Parts: sequence; structure tokens; C-alpha cells
Amino acid sequence: MKYNIQLALLPIVACLSSALPASAQKATQQVSMKIDVVSWGETIPGLTLKSNKAGTPVTALAFRYSKPVTYAGPNILEISQKPEGAPQPGAPIAAPTAVPAAAPADAASVLAAILTRRKDNPNLVALAPLPIDSKHVTVLLAPGAAGTFMAYVLDDDPSKLPFGRLRIHNLSPIFIAMRCNNATVSKLHTKDAVVVAPKNREVIYELAYEKDGEWVEQENNLATVKDDEQVQLVVLQSDATFFASTDGSRSGFLQTVILRRSKDDLGALADLDAATKAAIVARNLAQEEAAEHKGHSKPAASKKPK
Repeated sequence: MKYNIQLALLPIVACLSSALPASAQKATQQVSMKIDVVSWGETIPGLTLKSNKAGTPVTALAFRYSKPVTYAGPNILEISQKPEGAPQPGAPIAAPTAVPAAAPADAASVLAAILTRRKDNPNLVALAPLPIDSKHVTVLLAPGAAGTFMAYVLDDDPSKLPFGRLRIHNLSPIFIAMRCNNATVSKLHTKDAVVVAPKNREVIYELAYEKDGEWVEQENNLATVKDDEQVQLVVLQSDATFFASTDGSRSGFLQTVILRRSKDDLGALADLDAATKAAIVARNLAQEEAAEHKGHSKPAASKKPK
């Protein structure tokens, strides 16, 4: 389906980082903050955050918050995993291996940095560059090569993401467009993010992605945003079983996940129940079928996004 994106853009907020540039290979500053570790798909047990004190154990739950961890240490966070937590992490690796095809362009440099540090810490599985001026972040762990993880750091300090606002992240490998509350369109490249103000505590959004020079509409949905919540909508592309239907098929060309943090509990949320997960899967399947149906209709003239 052709997607009209001729409206003004919302400001893009620079609040996400996953790169580990050469200049940051060795941490030079100390930070102190709360950290929520969230898994991209499957629950990741046996993780440890290396800090100035004893390492803090944590389990990364699938697309949901658990109890946040207090961290004090270098601004390059080292995340390790016990060998029994997964078969690959911690195994000796002589040279960098190929990264997944859908991984961001900087994945190879991050993998190389992890492998270098494994000389001192054989169980190292992820590196996360932390913002030095934040008091709370979410570290989203996506599958990487050789049993490692790509760490996407979402700066959740209230000065960056006020309560009562929705932040949209594009962590998919393709160009997307989001129209919010039927008023404004944001075009987001990979790793771009934007903060949206709700109307009547709701954000009605439309999601489209670029394919072969045209825009294909995938999703029309609504996100509620309470006044005392930080809400984040993450657009990604994942083959995790979290998004699989009962017959094992993968749902949706893109997937969307909403993370919520209450001002009161600072990140402690209940696990998703079976009904909620089933609703997510059913919704994605319906969206995929709708997109396929629209894709068979006669396309309008192709336009590149402005």
C-alpha cells in the first residue's frame, strides 16, 4: 500500500546507542545509575554486570522489565554469562565470526571488542556504552554472533524521556514511517528515535516500512500512556519464538513491542501472561496478512521519502 508522508517531521531524539567506537574501547569515566536489562526475545539467565563492587546477577526477561539493578563502574558496561547459562557464551574463540545478516553495521566492531576483552574475561558476552549524564537506562540485548549479544542502550533518564510520553525506537534494519494521532509523520532510519506527546493519554499510530521504493502500511494501533509512566514502543525484526504462532510460523514482517515503566515501581512489572502473548502473536499475523493483501493491489507511482 502506498503511504503518504507529506506532513512535517517530529524532532528526532538522540537517545539510543549501540556502537562501540575505537575511542571508547577503554572506559575513561565512572557512572552511577539504575539499569534494566531486557532480552530481545528469549529469556537470558545467568548474566552478571561487572561493577566496582561484586558483580550483580540478573536475568534478562523477554521484552519486559524485572527489578532494576544498581550499577556503579566504568561507562563501558561489561555483561558476562555463566557457561551453564547457554552453551556458546564463554567458549574460547580464536577469531571473529560472521555476524547475523540483519545486525547493524557496527556489529562486527562490537564483536571484535568483546573477543579482545575475553582474554581477561572468558565469559564476556556483551558490551554496553552507558551515557555519563543519566541515572536510569534500559539495556536491550539482541542475539549476536558466537553466543554474544548486541546491546542497545535506551537512555531512560526522566530528563530524556518524561513521564506521560511515548518514545518510538526503530531497531529494525529498514526505513520506517510513523504517523501519530493522525497529525504528524516521523521517518526513522535504523536506531533513530522520537518522543511523542499523547492526546487524552493515548497515541494512535500508523506504522509503514519502505520496500522497493514504496511505502507499505503494516500496522494501525493504539498505545495508552498514563501520566506516571515512561512508555517505549520498539519496532524490530526478530525470529524469536516469542513472536511465533502455535504452528511455528513467524508473525509479521516487522514486530512491535511496548515497554512500560511506572514512576512508583521504577521498572518492576509483572511477566506477560499467556493471553497477552497470544494477543501479540495474533495481532502480528493479522497485520502480515493485511499487508500481503494490500501488496497485491495495483501499486501507485513510486516515491522516495523526502
